[in-house]
Amino acid sequence: MKRSKRLMILLGVLVIACVATFVLSRYEEHQEQIQNSDEVVLELDSDAVQSLSWEYESRTLAFHKEENGWVYDEDAEFPVDEDKIKEMLSRFEEFGVSFIIENAEDLGQYGLDDPLCTITIATEEETYTIQLGDYSQMDEERYVSIGDGNVYLVQNDPLDDFDAVLSEIIDNDETPSVEQADSITFSGAAEYEITYEEDSDASYCADDVYFTQQDGETLPLDTSRVESYLQAIDDLDLSNYMTYKATEKDLQTYGLDDPELTVQLDYTEEDDDGNQTQNSFVLHISRGPGQREKVQEGDTDEDEEIIAYARVGESPILYKITQEEYYALIAATYNDLRHQEVLSADFNDINQIDITLEGETYTITTDGDVDDRTYAYEDEEIDITSFRDALTALRANSFTVEQPDQKEEISLTVHLDNENHPSVSIALYRYDGDNCLAMVDGKPVSLVGRSYVVDLIEAVNAIVFN
Repeated sequence: MKRSKRLMILLGVLVIACVATFVLSRYEEHQEQIQNSDEVVLELDSDAVQSLSWEYESRTLAFHKEENGWVYDEDAEFPVDEDKIKEMLSRFEEFGVSFIIENAEDLGQYGLDDPLCTITIATEEETYTIQLGDYSQMDEERYVSIGDGNVYLVQNDPLDDFDAVLSEIIDNDETPSVEQADSITFSGAAEYEITYEEDSDASYCADDVYFTQQDGETLPLDTSRVESYLQAIDDLDLSNYMTYKATEKDLQTYGLDDPELTVQLDYTEEDDDGNQTQNSFVLHISRGPGQREKVQEGDTDEDEEIIAYARVGESPILYKITQEEYYALIAATYNDLRHQEVLSADFNDINQIDITLEGETYTITTDGDVDDRTYAYEDEEIDITSFRDALTALRANSFTVEQPDQKEEISLTVHLDNENHPSVSIALYRYDGDNCLAMVDGKPVSLVGRSYVVDLIEAVNAIVFN
């Protein structure tokens, strides 16, 4: 009896050993089918694709190609970004893998029994189904099936593109990158035109190339400010669309039936062969009607966030823009883009300065050229640094046409190395406790901080009284 029992136990152990050996051999056989690879497992001609769809996170997007280009299946009016579609398809033009698991038995361990994303691509001859499974943290690669019975690991993860939502497939309008504008025309909140002209005799600042006409007079603008405005147009983020098929009602809802500001930018582009083309770009910006009415009625809250919108030309797409973008674009008046400095000339172009202070006149002379000037008072060389810093720091707090009615604090006649403008006169008058009124060539220009005028007077006293 005991012997029979021992035989049964031994027989059981033998059976278990055999089963274990069989399972191990099957496992080893299966393991031998896993191998590294640099094989290209799918080659698709993007131009031959007739339809593309994908399912990801319970949403499905589908597109098909017609004679005039790609079309969104659910709305033929949707403007499809064909470059985006082409970019997505390009992943499969030469779809290479780094690891092959042949005849995979348990798709669940790769996340392919319930794929994260399923991509369907059809040409006239064939339909391809690509399924994306788990992401292998160990290999830092995606498990993929293309329906041939194998599982692949790929470094070039298709989910980087195919997690896209519809708003990422829209063919948004683009803003131009313009280094030099031929002209800029504003209407609405600003009503004037800016033109480009080099070597103009209408300015004593050599860097001035943008000008406008006011009351028959040609007035210079600050080149850096105009270029910053052009950059603000270039930087405008047109991606947050409100609608892509705007109706008259939509235009009214977003205040774009009567925009606050319209900007027309005319510029010249030159290709690599030197061929030039004339281009025009039109941008409308506006706050919604509700906020505009508050401004007109004076019922504004300084802490209230600006809600603003934009439209390019007659585009059917309307966009929401940020408060910062709105402020940068609405700052388009002459006062926004003109020189803020009282003296816009380059200090190095000054060859003599006559200063009148408390009824006395003092003269600072120079020797040398623009690149190597020395400065002197009563034939003694002086350090001009403090005076230069004080003079160039005189900037507008606000602009004015008001005539002075109080005492003159200080006046200067600045002589320049400029044939068209050999001199500029500046007079600074008391205005109130915080400001002085600046006159340039006899015309009121701006209010400047009184403390800066005091700095200028002290710099002159330091020179005169050593």
